[in-house]
Amino acid sequence: MMDERERLIVALDVPSFEEAEKIVKTLGDEVIFYKVGLQLYTSAGPQVIKYLKELGKKVFLDLKLHDIPNTVAETVSVASSYNVDMMTIHTFGGFEMMEVAQKRAWKPDGNQVILLGVTILTSLDQAFLNDFLGVDRNLKDEILQLASLAKSAGLSGVVASPNEVRDIKLQCGEEFIVVTPGIRPEGYDSMDHARSASPKEAIIMGADYIVVGRPIVQSDDPLKSAREIQEKIRNGLSQRP
Repeated sequence: MMDERERLIVALDVPSFEEAEKIVKTLGDEVIFYKVGLQLYTSAGPQVIKYLKELGKKVFLDLKLHDIPNTVAETVSVASSYNVDMMTIHTFGGFEMMEVAQKRAWKPDGNQVILLGVTILTSLDQAFLNDFLGVDRNLKDEILQLASLAKSAGLSGVVASPNEVRDIKLQCGEEFIVVTPGIRPEGYDSMDHARSASPKEAIIMGADYIVVGRPIVQSDDPLKSAREIQEKIRNGLSQRP
């Protein structure tokens, strides 16, 4: 059974290894799972992954890969060799890209990396889908289509906003993992996330994992903030239908 603390993924959205290290030390045993995104990975590279794994932490490598199938597959293979636990590729890369990437998502110990498809970024809305991409479809319907495509390609789950979790679970099954970014505690500015929710709301809606960055990382007391969010997660789990 999953340790409830694993459901909180703290986004290390900081520019240097030193800053990431400081946050991890501050949070101690309260946080098990960390997200390493483009900014930190560009700055620190595999060093930060090695550091986290040596501490017994889980790593979500969020690079949102989107390229030709072979390039993405080879990149997934290299990242998997670092023993990351979870990583992302874009569903817009298409079925073939996702399928070949999934086949390369294996750790050295023989365990599979949780490979997730990014659907529509939480910073985007219906107007972007219609006006910029020229897609004449409801935003939720488009996300459900992308989630189904990801499942057909063999992916373990998707990244989507809390608003779509229930529908994705109904369509793709309860075992299909949904990771939700754009999580903001009550009273916290949603900032650049157009589709956000509180930690408790996201868990009640069925999210398997929630990603929280600035509300913890930029807090005056990161450990206190993390503990409060963990409590919200526990409350949300107790109120699930």
